[in-house]
Amino acid sequence: MRIALCQIASTPEPDANLELVAGGVRRAGEAGAELAVFPEATMACFGVPLAPLAEPLNGPWAGEVGRLAADAGITVVAGMFTPTEDGRVTNTLLVTGPEQRTRYDKIHLYDAFGFTESRTVSPGEQPLTVRLPSATVGLTTCYDVRFPGLYTNLAERGASVLVTAASWGAGSGKRAQWELLTRARALDSTSWMVACGQADPRSIGREPAAKAPTGIGYSTVVTPYGEIHDQLEAEPDVLITDIAPERAEQARESIPVLANRKF
Repeated sequence: MRIALCQIASTPEPDANLELVAGGVRRAGEAGAELAVFPEATMACFGVPLAPLAEPLNGPWAGEVGRLAADAGITVVAGMFTPTEDGRVTNTLLVTGPEQRTRYDKIHLYDAFGFTESRTVSPGEQPLTVRLPSATVGLTTCYDVRFPGLYTNLAERGASVLVTAASWGAGSGKRAQWELLTRARALDSTSWMVACGQADPRSIGREPAAKAPTGIGYSTVVTPYGEIHDQLEAEPDVLITDIAPERAEQARESIPVLANRKF
């Protein structure tokens, strides 16, 4: 299974970010990828008012991402914001391709490290898996990675590949936590972890918004045995990588934590 991790540095402008999506999808399609993963907040970076930018899943922003995905013949995962009735938004992962369009709404909101995502974002409630030709894929977003139960749940639903789209907050020790948590969730679930984050805006000379989690880069692919399979650096880039979903079944036979767990 060939996957593209499209590590971008989103701007506050959804239209400008569509150009970044188009570039990433083009590179993914030319490389023969089956799945292209973009970060959380692809539609617009954190640190700006989100409600005025939010659009429904059948709106023009998601529609254009869907068109790009269909033209390239691949499935695209990209973070966007959808409106809610209470005036907040939902932190949504759009999953769109030639034959499907669905969504995962972030369940665990980032009320940590001095940031209060729940003030402007309404939480999701339901896990999501999608079936692609090569594997069943589970969807998660950023702060979700600190909650292992979601990952074991997705594995029990049949996922062998778990996507985490993120806009990771910078700070002391945060890269180490990112790598530790993605590797731990791979081991918890004996699944591939495909973790795509926002690039570090400082890598392109842009100062990040105060307190807002705007990315550190280091998008990472982890094997079901917890080994780093592939990784980017801090700056925007596209990582094309090949994984073997069947290794998840091999790992589950040799390390049967899903079968053995009691809670």
